Order: sequence, then structure tokens, then C-alpha cells
Amino acid sequence: MTILVDECIWPWRDRLWCHMVSDTSLDELHAFARWLGVPERGFQGDHYDIPEEVRAMALDEGAVPVSSREVVSALYAAGMRRPPGSR
Repeated sequence: MTILVDECIWPWRDRLWCHMVSDTSLDELHAFARWLGVPERGFQGDHYDIPEEVRAMALDEGAVPVSSREVVSALYAAGMRRPPGSR
């Protein structure tokens, strides 16, 4: 069980954001987000959007830095992301 975070490249509201996912379960992801103090409104169906400073905290707590492609691959492998045509 691993929490993965990609690079902060998505600008919004004068900050850069990234994605935080679990490679196994949403329960693990939600528990980690709560531990970091990430509000539930940051959950986007299969991932959390988090800003740079929270990414740094996540990495300090054991999250693994990966590419955006690896985030998407992990979600598909865990069965948490459906192909675009089936959403």
C-alpha cells in the first residue's frame, strides 16, 4: 500500500497543485488525506488535488513521488479509474 504524488504543475488560484492517489484503496487515500489535514472537498473521485506545501508534507510522511503517467497507471491497476468512455 503506497500513496503516490505527482509533480505540482497545475496552476489554480495563484498556487501549483498536484494529484495524490493510493495504489490500492480509497480508504487508504482518505485516511492519509485526513492525517495531512486535507479537506474532503479536495477529493476528485479517485484522487485528491493538493497544493505544493501539502505535497511536501505528504512526502515527509512517506508518499512516493511519481510521474503523472504513473499516477494514472496506478489508478487503473487498482481498479479505481474507469476508461473515459465508461464514466
